[in-house]
Amino acid sequence: MPSKAATLPGHILDLTPVKSKCYTNSMAFENQDQILIDRCLAGDNRAFNDLINRYKRQVFSLIFRLVHNQSDAEDIAQETFIKAYKSFASYDPSYPFLTWLFKIAHNSAIDFLRAQKPDSLSIHDEDNPLDIEDTDTSLEARIEAASQQELIDKVLGTLPPLYREILILRHQQELSYEEIAETLDIPVGTVKIRLFRARDIMKQKLVKLGYG
Repeated sequence: MPSKAATLPGHILDLTPVKSKCYTNSMAFENQDQILIDRCLAGDNRAFNDLINRYKRQVFSLIFRLVHNQSDAEDIAQETFIKAYKSFASYDPSYPFLTWLFKIAHNSAIDFLRAQKPDSLSIHDEDNPLDIEDTDTSLEARIEAASQQELIDKVLGTLPPLYREILILRHQQELSYEEIAETLDIPVGTVKIRLFRARDIMKQKLVKLGYG
């Protein structure tokens, strides 16, 4: 576990919104993560800094999409990595390291929104689980047709934060249902419902803009 005497690198604050699609973890990348994690658990503080450098932009991007303010997102990202640093021993290696970071980032961002904009977290009708298969590719087709990242960012920005977040986790970060459930601390059935409704809203907005 990282020593308490070690300090986090100041350059984790050097963050800007990410407009390009974030990469998906390959098996090789996950293996490299595990090497760094093993070194971190052995007390190598530089390994934790390397992990931060790998994922700081993905974490910032997720937070920024939720709070829509760069300064707030930078503060929450800093808080996320500090929390991760202090609680590294609780990391479950059965999940990808990025999923664990996203969970901390999600909780930190939601705490911020709950304090600053509680109404923005209101979404409905997630209590009844549905058997929804992930077979709808029309959203990806509309996004590909739109192609302009600024347009996609603008449309995403009009969705409620929790719908915005789940689309990012699924379609940009390409997390599995199980990884999203772990990140958001909700049942897989709720993930499917929230994703289904988020896609539907996104489709309607794209259709109104002429991408139907």
